[in-house]
Amino acid sequence: MSSITTHPAGHDTEHHAGYHPGGFARWLTTTNHKDIGTMYLTFSLIMFFVGGLMILAVRAELFQPGLQLMKPEFFNQLIGVHALVMIFAALMPAATGFANWMIPLMIGAPDMALPRLNNWGFWLLPPAAILLTLPFTLALFGVGDGAIATGWTFYAPLSVQGGMGIDFAILSVHILGISSIMGSINIIVTIFNMRAPGMTMTKLPIFAWGWLITAFLLIATLPVLAGAVTMLLTDRHFGTHFFDASGGGDPILFQHLFWFFGHPEVYILLLPVWGLIPHVVSTFSRKPIYGYKAQVYSFVAIGVLSVIVWAHHFFTAGMPLPALIYFMFSTMAISLPLAVLFFCWIATMWKGAMTFETPMLFAIGFIVLFGIAGLTGLILADVAADAQYHHSYFVVAHFHYALFAGGIMGVMTGVYYWLPKWTGHMYSETLGKWHFWLTVVSFNLTFIPQFFLGLAGMPRRIPDYALQFAEFNAISTIGAFILGISQLLFAWNVWACVRGGRKAKDRVWEGAQGLEWELPSPPPHHSWEVQPQVK
Repeated sequence: MSSITTHPAGHDTEHHAGYHPGGFARWLTTTNHKDIGTMYLTFSLIMFFVGGLMILAVRAELFQPGLQLMKPEFFNQLIGVHALVMIFAALMPAATGFANWMIPLMIGAPDMALPRLNNWGFWLLPPAAILLTLPFTLALFGVGDGAIATGWTFYAPLSVQGGMGIDFAILSVHILGISSIMGSINIIVTIFNMRAPGMTMTKLPIFAWGWLITAFLLIATLPVLAGAVTMLLTDRHFGTHFFDASGGGDPILFQHLFWFFGHPEVYILLLPVWGLIPHVVSTFSRKPIYGYKAQVYSFVAIGVLSVIVWAHHFFTAGMPLPALIYFMFSTMAISLPLAVLFFCWIATMWKGAMTFETPMLFAIGFIVLFGIAGLTGLILADVAADAQYHHSYFVVAHFHYALFAGGIMGVMTGVYYWLPKWTGHMYSETLGKWHFWLTVVSFNLTFIPQFFLGLAGMPRRIPDYALQFAEFNAISTIGAFILGISQLLFAWNVWACVRGGRKAKDRVWEGAQGLEWELPSPPPHHSWEVQPQVK
């Protein structure tokens, strides 16, 4: 596979003890890709629980019909901030944490290409997260009327008229966007310029390919979102009327601008996960990755198609018929490269010597549940059917199968797979399996009822509902609380693994292939003193 020059023992302490600060200063000033990756992942885990607590409050309100626990305004705020936190502060930082940790190890690079930019990219995140959640706190003291209450989509005219929570959210999204673009530039430069000798683009790990397409998507679409929310800001404070119909503006224009970013964002969250799944499946099937080139071409096809399908999010907004037909067929076209990916993942497992450690369980859970997201997405892509499903709980169930089962369970797959490599310790396999089964069962218990609620006509983002929806909502809420509590097992397992435990081997998993497994567990502070030769 490759010839590797490993570190002499004691290298880290000999050469670097002089200038590595300890304590908080280490984390504040670090330019090391492993430290920054760890910070991204830690931040992501904290925000995952913050966003989770918000939605548990929402589900508690929906346990029974009638207004039980909170005012409708607060309910709407929780929903909007939950979505923004989960997307921008939990899922995206988790994917960036993987990129920081793994891409240099996988391509034989000593670090990321732009280490200071890397540090800055991370330290923009905590202030942005504070800006998102601060309006809740300020409202308690009588300042403003709380956080953003428009849903995560900022739709005009509601967002033009709303309180100061929207201004906070606009500023937060700007800062998060800057962080993402900086991270993307760093990843592109690292992959193109810092690969080990002999590692051509056709030998690049699939995970790196997934992130490369993601980085280009971020750079292409985030400026459009930044433009849209800036126009919204001028509508709110400077008397422009971009989105205000009373002044000659067009609220639908905002939807076009928002979803031009908002739809590729789904693939931005999922492509890194689709990149890591083949590695996991190949390892535990003891087989090479099936259809490497087919998967890479599919990534590229999905990346291209993702930016030309945005208007399927507002089929019911009154677009002309040719536009409806175009967006319907272009949306359905994405299912073709995605079907190729599914085929390759299943073919990798086919007749393999499979074992079912926790990462493999999560990978298989991901494939099955994400398949449901894909199929229900095809249903929503149908213009005629969408008239019934639009803005119902069917949509909520669909995108949670995409973003929880596809995104967050994919992230958990990666954590369980690489955590022993990062820490040098094994996690508890028993706890991991408990976490998997509780997550899968409770997730389906939460969201399958929501498909039925949507089919029956229950609209989303409302705190009260008719009596006929009561049973399914009660089941969904019970499932959500079990799902939330079971994630504590995950946090405990990760924490215990970081603190210590059984020593992990260098090649942690029997069937693991790739440069990262040639390094010790945990890898030294500087991974590759001499770049490996890839043959």
